[in-house]
Amino acid sequence: MPAEFLPARGGGADGVMGLRGRLVTGHPGAAVIDDGTVVMAGGNIVWCGPTADLPQGFGSDFRRVPLILPGLVDVHCHGAVGHNFSADADGARLAAGHHASQGATSVLASLVSAPSHVLLEQIEVLRDLVQDGTLAGLHLEGPFITTSMCGAQDPAAIIDGDPALLQQWLEAGRGTVRSLTLAPETPHFAELVQLCRDHGVVPSLGHTAATASRTREVLSGANGGVGGPWSATHLFNRMPPLGHRTPGPIAVLLQAAEESPGQMVLELIADGVHLDPEIVRMVFGLVGPRSIALITDAMAAAGMSDGHYTLGSLDVLVQDRVARLAGTADAGPDAGPGAIAGATSHLLENVRRCVDWGVPLADAVVAASSTPARLMGLDRGAARVGAIAAGCRADVLVTTEELELVQAYRAGTPQTQERNDRADSSV
Repeated sequence: MPAEFLPARGGGADGVMGLRGRLVTGHPGAAVIDDGTVVMAGGNIVWCGPTADLPQGFGSDFRRVPLILPGLVDVHCHGAVGHNFSADADGARLAAGHHASQGATSVLASLVSAPSHVLLEQIEVLRDLVQDGTLAGLHLEGPFITTSMCGAQDPAAIIDGDPALLQQWLEAGRGTVRSLTLAPETPHFAELVQLCRDHGVVPSLGHTAATASRTREVLSGANGGVGGPWSATHLFNRMPPLGHRTPGPIAVLLQAAEESPGQMVLELIADGVHLDPEIVRMVFGLVGPRSIALITDAMAAAGMSDGHYTLGSLDVLVQDRVARLAGTADAGPDAGPGAIAGATSHLLENVRRCVDWGVPLADAVVAASSTPARLMGLDRGAARVGAIAAGCRADVLVTTEELELVQAYRAGTPQTQERNDRADSSV
């Protein structure tokens, strides 16, 4: 059936629009409301809650839909529709718009390790897209990481921790850089973290070969460490495995997230490629959704067909929606597959997988909305996002009961063409 845009009912000359259906607010611990209503006006949510509590004056001609979720927040994303986030502003807008149309209405642009002048140029271009609201912020994934755990990053671009360079990048970002991935073993680690704290940047531990003791040392504040929120960049991926004699950083990160859900958030790529479903279920069971940020790690192939792409300066081959570094010309016939090079999924797809794997719907939504928003400070200010609540920006998703997207609203504006074979007007 051809795609057809279905205008929302309940909108009038006053700009008020209402949705009624099963409601997942994204608030930690909140139950799913079986019959809920969300009222949007002027780009914000003006009321939400059980339909039975709807105040008089709003009317009742609201659109009836199966399921209402908050707009999702992706804090680790490299691009989509043939474009990686880079110094190409037009391509970055297309990539961000694509993710918004698929349910991630707030996206941080992740930049892989690159020479300093390249990163500086990318930051200077993309900061304007943060300031105009296209992007929610910037994430520097390197270059102060460990070469042996570089994954799909150019090892030639990885360097020792350099506070002066970081200061230059953060100043160029003018407050738009929100996250920095770095390895605990990089030189000048404590100075780098202090710079992050001074500029409101969340340090994220990842691409690391650190021992458990070193990880615990930096998180505890020993050796000059500084307190504040932390995250772990795509937990399990590009770090030593969890062993019973050599636990590596994972054991410490899990414990920190369980003990301090407001201080340590663990990124998980629940795309069915990076992590086994048992691992995803285990982490949700151990630390809960307030300590988990579901991410995509999506690159240019998201929303595209299989084929050849790039990530930073490296060539990537996508087959069956799995992105891996392409083989080099001198690789022998027995060479194994290249490293996984980002992902091709959308964040709502990862939420759906989590639910299919046994994670409660409300928990999966929290981990893709309010937790990442809180981590990056996006739940504060006039344009706060991450949950369905009065005063928040009207970032709202309508889905089927199977979590297939029907419509994404960003500041109350539809982001996608609805398919009328997905729209279910029953509640």
